[in-house]
Amino acid sequence: QVQLRESGGGSVQAGGSLKLSCAAPGYTYHTCAMQWYRQAPGKEHTFVSRIHPDGSTYYADAVKGRFTISRNKAENTLTLQMNNLSTEDTAMYYCAANDGPTCGVRYWGQGTQVTVSS
Repeated sequence: QVQLRESGGGSVQAGGSLKLSCAAPGYTYHTCAMQWYRQAPGKEHTFVSRIHPDGSTYYADAVKGRFTISRNKAENTLTLQMNNLSTEDTAMYYCAANDGPTCGVRYWGQGTQVTVSS
């Protein structure tokens, strides 16, 4: 079973930056996508960004142009660089990795809290 561990969350003022990391030791299905999701208090779990094995990336409209996802296959890490943060970015951020021969299994991390103050 794949274990994902997020880090890098914290408190920052609006306009600031944070870089989230997700360590995935033992993750071997580099043919599958990895993602970031977030959940704000009282709101649904929402998609933030995805990166495919070929390096193609996708972003939610709310973060496009401000967030950058990247992946280091050799180190089994996923990162999310977040710039120009706003209070609306306050949420618990989760790393997710698709796994298995058909990428049909998804593993989740425990999350890291990001709090943006005005």
